[in-house]
Formats: sequence, structure tokens, C-alpha cells
Amino acid sequence: MSVRRTNFAALALVATVVISIPATHASAQSLSLPLDTGSLGSAGGMADVPIEDTLPELVVTPILQGLDRPWDAVQAPDGAILTGERSGGFFVRRADGSTGPVAADLTDLYAESETGLMGIALAADFEQSRTLYTCQGFQGGGVTDIRIQSWTADIGWTTLTRGPVVLDGIPTIGGRHGGCRILTAADGTLFIGTGDAAQPTVPQDPNSLGGKTLHINTDGTPAAGNPNPDSPVYSLGHRNVQGLAQQPGTGRIYSVEHGTTWDDEVNLLEAGGNYGYKPDLIPGIYDERVPMTSQILVPGAIPATWRSGNSTLATSGGAFVTGSGWGSWNGALVMAALKTKQLVFLRLADDGQSATAQTFGLQDQYGRLRSVTPLSDGSLLVTTDSSGTGQVLRVTPQG
Repeated sequence: MSVRRTNFAALALVATVVISIPATHASAQSLSLPLDTGSLGSAGGMADVPIEDTLPELVVTPILQGLDRPWDAVQAPDGAILTGERSGGFFVRRADGSTGPVAADLTDLYAESETGLMGIALAADFEQSRTLYTCQGFQGGGVTDIRIQSWTADIGWTTLTRGPVVLDGIPTIGGRHGGCRILTAADGTLFIGTGDAAQPTVPQDPNSLGGKTLHINTDGTPAAGNPNPDSPVYSLGHRNVQGLAQQPGTGRIYSVEHGTTWDDEVNLLEAGGNYGYKPDLIPGIYDERVPMTSQILVPGAIPATWRSGNSTLATSGGAFVTGSGWGSWNGALVMAALKTKQLVFLRLADDGQSATAQTFGLQDQYGRLRSVTPLSDGSLLVTTDSSGTGQVLRVTPQG
């Protein structure tokens, strides 16, 4: 086994950001903000985590091709694999190998910028109920938002029929920072990761559903254990959560979050936790020069489990890999990365609060990678984020 460390220059322990305030907000002033980079996370940046070149060979099999930015993919108990294009439209590969579109009413889909048809999750009782959920933009009747929509799939995977809207009111303005991942937890409840709609006060506003992780029952009511029993908000202070994963054996829930120009993050979620994003230093201005997590701006903010450091990877979906085929990476967290076009594997410490090793796969082979979904046989479904040539891939370790 070879172990190496990356050798990037360390960040200064104390940095100062000087922000000029426009005249409309203050006269000839500047805001000098000391940022203690040591307070940004208990784990060091990516450069501080050892790299192990021990990932098994990955065998990649295309499942669906020719798609427009497929955002997520799930496999049903009958073996069918379903995906959705961000611009609208469902596609399936059935257990018999046949493929094709799945009819669904998406006439009110709001697909703009980063928002559209996004996360997909099967209900815990899908085998009996045939129910699944999507997180999608909506526009109609003078309302534009992001919502969780339920669907019922027919046996032959030819049609999805709309069920009730489970949750609405997740903000979107222009489609930027739309989130939006759905995780069906082991107890059947739903966790939802949302974006802050690029609005300055949203991440820290407990009354907004943006910039949060949400925890709900399948009827849309707040799940037990939320800090406010009348609210779906589970945690706050997030920028743009696009990955959620539950660790087998511990039940811990992790979020994967896009950074600004630095610090993509993995966060170990706690009910009522504040993860420290506060981009409203100047009233009315969405200022992304603030840290992703700062205990100065947000006293008591929870440090990240892992952060990318001074360059982002554009991390998106996340999942835990299981099975002997993964060798020493069995049980690791894997993330899809858009900008660096790779899978990122993290081995987490026993307490779950830091990463002890990392490795990478599929670098620059399939373009931007959007989501990762674990399958029962230990393989992964991976979606690629490209227009017209997007794919759903099955990735199998040869351990």
C-alpha cells in the first residue's frame, strides 16, 4: 500500500478579508473581517488528508445514454433503473434490458439555471406502494418554488402518475442554488438537502426552507426529533446541499455541499446544528467571499468533517460504498465531483468527525459527475452531467 500526502502551501492561520461597502449601503467605509482559518473546520483541508492509491479497478457499464443532464438515478426492487433529465423527462432501463421514456405530467416544471427535475428517491415501501419522490422546480398560479412531489409507478414502468405534493415552499429565484437531494432514511422518513437560492439571509433564517437540511415524514409533516417540532428544518447554515448519505451501521447522516471558490464540505448532521454559512455581511448583498463555515460569523457553528480547502471540486452526490469488492475502501463515503470530473472516496474516522484517508476514481474519463447511488450488490449508479450526451453508469469494483 502506498500512502502519500499532497504538498500544497498551507493557508495562513489568520487572514483578513477587506470588503468595500457600496455607497448605497455606507459612506466611504470598509469592513475588515478577521477570519481565523483554524476555526473553519475540525478537519484540515483536502491537502491534509493522506492519499492512498489502493482503490480497486473500476469496471464501468453504460446503463442509459443520450440524456440531458441526468441529475439522479435509483434502482427499484424489480431491477428497473430510473433517471430524470434536469430539463424534464423520465427514462428507464427495465430489468429485461428494454429502455425508453416514462410518461409523466411535468407541464409545470420550472427548469432554469441549476434548478429543474433534480433528486429522486424511492419510498421505503416502494415494493408495495410503487411510490417515489422527486425534488423539482415548480411554476404555476403565480408561484415559483421547489417542492417534493410524490409519484406512483405502474408495473411496466411506462407511466408515473402524480400523487400529492409532499412539501412545497423551498425558495428559488432564477434557479441558482436549487439543491436538491432526497434521502430515504432507514426508518422511512425523508431527508432533503436544499440550496439557499443565492439569497443573503436565507441560510440563517429558521423560517426559510432554503439553505437547510429538512427532515419530514412521507406525508410532509415534520419528523420526530426536529429542533422545532412544528418545522421541517433539521439543520441550517448551508449554502447548497446536493448530497445526502446515511452511514450503514451508525445511522449518521452526512451532507455534501458545494463551496464558493473554496471549501466544498462534508458535514456530519446534527438536529438543530448550524453549519456556519452567513453571506449577509452587507444588508441586501449576497456576498460569497465569506467562509463556508466560520465560528466568528456564527458562534457555535459546527466544523466540517472534511473540506476541500482553497480550491473546490464542485462536490455533488454522496453515498457509502459497501462490499468486499471495495477492499480497504469498504464503508467509505464516495462523492461525485463536477469540476474535477472524478469520484472522491473518503475513509472516515471512527467518530465520524474527520477523514483519515482519501482516493480518487474515474478521473477525466466521463466528464462532470453529478450523483452516486449505492446498489445492493455493492456497485454504484453514477450520472454524468452533460447536455445531450449524459449517461447513467454502473460502476463495479473488481476487488
